[in-house]
Amino acid sequence: MTTTTAPPAGVQPAPDSRKPRKRGKRSPGEGRMAAMLLSPTILVLALVIVYPLLSAVHQSLFRAESGLDADGFVSDLESFVGLANYADLFVGESGRRFLNAFANTTFFTVTTVFLETVLGLCLALAMNRAFRGRSFLRASILVPWAVPTAVSGLLWRWIFQSEGIANNILGSEILWTAEGNASKVAVIIAEVWKTAPFIGLLVLAGMQIIPGEVYEAAKIDGAGWWRQLGSITLPLVKPTLLVAVLFRMLDALRMFDLPFVLIGPGKESVETLSMLAWDESNQLRYGSASAFAVMLFLYVAIVAIVFVKVLGADVTGAKELKLMSKRAARKSRLAAAELNASQTPSSAEQTDQKKAEATR
Repeated sequence: MTTTTAPPAGVQPAPDSRKPRKRGKRSPGEGRMAAMLLSPTILVLALVIVYPLLSAVHQSLFRAESGLDADGFVSDLESFVGLANYADLFVGESGRRFLNAFANTTFFTVTTVFLETVLGLCLALAMNRAFRGRSFLRASILVPWAVPTAVSGLLWRWIFQSEGIANNILGSEILWTAEGNASKVAVIIAEVWKTAPFIGLLVLAGMQIIPGEVYEAAKIDGAGWWRQLGSITLPLVKPTLLVAVLFRMLDALRMFDLPFVLIGPGKESVETLSMLAWDESNQLRYGSASAFAVMLFLYVAIVAIVFVKVLGADVTGAKELKLMSKRAARKSRLAAAELNASQTPSSAEQTDQKKAEATR
């Protein structure tokens, strides 16, 4: 018969020093170390993002006006006008140019991103298949993305000349680099050619992590290629595709260099918000240029928020980490339950133990 000894009265048992610390609790030393390691990055971001943004907002509240200085000479003075620069975005000549640039920016973004997504998905599906020369295809697709945008604009400007390759192939004399819808088509073609490989490579990376057993099981169940694409490939590659489309939309909303080099400045048909802000600053109207830049920033921010919050684009990977932690916790609970089940005696064994204790 076993006996247990209790600790003397007034003596508390020593706490278990091996007790695990609660998740999320950090010591002061760890917090200071994290702040010290992150401080250079935060400082750089503050210098290149926060300070220019605040300066643009401050500059947009002023306007250059001619006046007399203290000595009686005519000079340009910066006067505080409040939100007048923003009000002018919707009235008069400035408002007409702003609405035209806003419409062009939105049109180019929606059109190019849609075509790039379709073409990039097709490229990813082609590169994901096993065939001879696949490595060469993947390397060649990187070439348009590696070419600088200014060089790409000059290349396509040579192609779209009045006597260029495009008109020779079509047998026509279209003025691609003048005003009109032809210039918009030229910008769309050049932009899709350059940036579709970006989406294709990102989608290909998402396809590479899909287990092959999933497709094998689908084939056994009689699913064809289209059924596999709609039920397996697209749903599993959706997080990667959303992030790729988000990055491309944010880049397309800030489009400047390609239409500037390919078509030229001052063209109404291809003038974007970035080109409009550049033109205003080039005319030394820094207040209105800053107002255009701030509106463009708000436009980009709204698009990013909609993609992250509404469509669920996992930019930081937090959702994937949370899902992985949930899976790990579920596995640990199952393992603990199996261990307890193996260590707990069965009901028959418990009955035999009780009978043995009774006979004693």
